[in-house]
Amino acid sequence: MPPIKGFQLMLLTVAVSLGLFMNVLDTSVANVAIPTIVGDMGVSQDQGTWVITAFMVSLAIVLPITGWLARRFGEVRLFVTSTSLFTLASILCGLSTNLSMLVFFRVIQGAVAGPMIPLSQSLLLANYPSDKKGLATALWAMTAVVAPTLGPILGGYITDNFSWAWIFYINIPVGIVSVYFTWSLLRNRETKITKSPIDFVGLILLVIGVGCLQILLDKGKDLDWFNSSFINILAVSSTISLSFLIVWELTEKHPIVDLMLFKGRNFTIGTTAISVGYMIFFGSVVILPLWLQTQMNYTPTWAGLVTAPFGVLAIIVSPFLGRVMNIIDLRMLVSFGFFIFAICSFWLSGFNTNIGPSNVAFLRFIQGLGAPFFFIPITGILLANLSDKQLASAAGLSNFFRILAGSFGVSISVTLWDHRQAIHQSRLVESLPSYNAYLQGSVQQLQNLGLTDPASYAAINNMVITQSYMLSTNDIFWISGYMFLGLMVFIWLARPPFLTHKGTAGAAH
Repeated sequence: MPPIKGFQLMLLTVAVSLGLFMNVLDTSVANVAIPTIVGDMGVSQDQGTWVITAFMVSLAIVLPITGWLARRFGEVRLFVTSTSLFTLASILCGLSTNLSMLVFFRVIQGAVAGPMIPLSQSLLLANYPSDKKGLATALWAMTAVVAPTLGPILGGYITDNFSWAWIFYINIPVGIVSVYFTWSLLRNRETKITKSPIDFVGLILLVIGVGCLQILLDKGKDLDWFNSSFINILAVSSTISLSFLIVWELTEKHPIVDLMLFKGRNFTIGTTAISVGYMIFFGSVVILPLWLQTQMNYTPTWAGLVTAPFGVLAIIVSPFLGRVMNIIDLRMLVSFGFFIFAICSFWLSGFNTNIGPSNVAFLRFIQGLGAPFFFIPITGILLANLSDKQLASAAGLSNFFRILAGSFGVSISVTLWDHRQAIHQSRLVESLPSYNAYLQGSVQQLQNLGLTDPASYAAINNMVITQSYMLSTNDIFWISGYMFLGLMVFIWLARPPFLTHKGTAGAAH
């Protein structure tokens, strides 16, 4: 069929992007509401985090099989059905009266959320004119990047002024609009349906392997990692299941996960780069507000506000970038994005406890310039030279690895943050013997302000902890900066031409 044009194309873009927006937003908006939810339901904080874990586990399981589901049921039907069920699950989450109900409906919500992310991408690419496919990629990436930055702000505002249930109810009008217009425009443009046999062995191995791995990543820190027998069981189960899954899928005639996509050089390089880059990026996205809230006494809302400027330049630059992808080597664009991220990481590694909200907001504003140069052209690289029928599988598999890498990034960065803090605190304490003149002078000043001797030393201990977390935060961003520089070089292993399934996605020079 010919591509959609004019007002209908704009309407399709809005409809599909709204589905993607509420999906990605939901992964971050709930995080802020957890303290309120556990308070209302009378459960512990650890139990409350299952609201997040349940969603991420089911999302991670379904993402890599999106291609198989799309071939079996059709991309349009699958996207519309998933978006409808996502909206319904949101209503049920908001109506939940206890934690078990909420976790159950979050499992359903995460499962139907899985196909929405890659299919929103493949549907836009399949229906845009060849000369505007770069723009389609840009608009999709812009939505995926901006939504998580708004999540904490929106979640904080809703929980502060309304009920936590409204973080789910806000999906209702968005979902209805997305479903109505997507189905109206695409119901006669369904993709080819293939009734291939169900790979039950691969599906079971995938559920066990990915499910155990995602729970391990989400709960590892709380359970002290491999000092916990539960974590060790999860690690062994996921390793064995995923190992067998790889072998099985490579030899299965009708695999549920198309690992043969990795035979393509650009898909492999692009998926690796976007996964590692997202792991570093998302780890730092978690550490910065965590430091601001726990050590700099920012409220969740204020932490969200000072980090929100990240989305400004991303929104402005993305459409322009989509138009120039046809004339500039995509590897140069990606390298520039990694360069911006590296510079901002080194900038953050020089922060101290005297920085103000304006310092953080301005840096995040500049950092936002790197986001579209990272996400948009790298998506063009990994989807280059793929056929129509491979798009959904490739988008699903690459998004699976990206989101899974993000989970790794959070777990590693938070664990490393605490570990480096302990090291820095030990070193700072060692440098402050009781006879140190500066220490005694500080104690004396605090006593002059009315503090007792124990209270003075307690205040100094708090200062040491604050500074040690500051130094640990500097370490995280310093490491991130060098890793981004490494990715600047790595992306050049991709090889042009970078052609989409029916048009040029990016020039090769």
